Amino acid sequence: MTVLPVLAFSASDRPEAQTALARLTARYGQVDEARADVIVALGGDGLMLETLHRNLERRTPVYGMNRGSVGFLLNDYVEDDLPKRVAQAVATVIHPLQMDAWTEDGRVHSGLAINEVSLLRQTRQSAKLRIEVDGRVRMEELSCDGCLLATPAGSTAYNLSAHGPIIPLDANVLALTPISAFRPRRWRGALVPHKSKVAFEVLEPEKRPVSATADGFEVRRVTRVEIRERRDVALTMLFDAGRSFEERVLAEQFAA
Repeated sequence: MTVLPVLAFSASDRPEAQTALARLTARYGQVDEARADVIVALGGDGLMLETLHRNLERRTPVYGMNRGSVGFLLNDYVEDDLPKRVAQAVATVIHPLQMDAWTEDGRVHSGLAINEVSLLRQTRQSAKLRIEVDGRVRMEELSCDGCLLATPAGSTAYNLSAHGPIIPLDANVLALTPISAFRPRRWRGALVPHKSKVAFEVLEPEKRPVSATADGFEVRRVTRVEIRERRDVALTMLFDAGRSFEERVLAEQFAA
């Protein structure tokens, strides 16, 4: 006999998400997230990330249903037999990136990124970055709009839009992807082992200020950014059987 999970519902501000929230809580009830076995997130990929971040301490599994636009990290919206669907869902465990960003005043600001850590120029002038991997300089100077380091879970988001590779979850690599590289013009990025420590040194930070963002957490006028995977933090997303995250990643690589 399948034990049905206790569900808490969370929704974005979109009208369709709020409507779904009202219908599902009326049908299945509502509990506080602290008491739930699973959180059901109703919205888009942004809400899924927000829900995972909000539960970093509790690490409650999250089952998303698409009431947004893209919904790559979400399941299809179906109201019937929801507790049973959630109980039978396939778990996908992801590990976020730790960002430590130093600013011009010498302070360090830290954040976690489930999708990616991105560096972006703040003015009309291009950013100039030096890239290190495990303490070794791999690129002396990258002139660009920015650069990002993406997790497999985030490889289909901003990374893909920047022409980075899609990465299966079990590949044990991270995507290092330039954003509008000017010099070297033909550099398309690299795949680095997931255990690597990647660092960006901002060259000419006063003349060419750069911001660093870990998902939605932004730090401006950074001078150095260090990034590493947090294997000690395990977050769980749930997907319907036959629609696993691995299957979605594979299908995306053959999409027209």
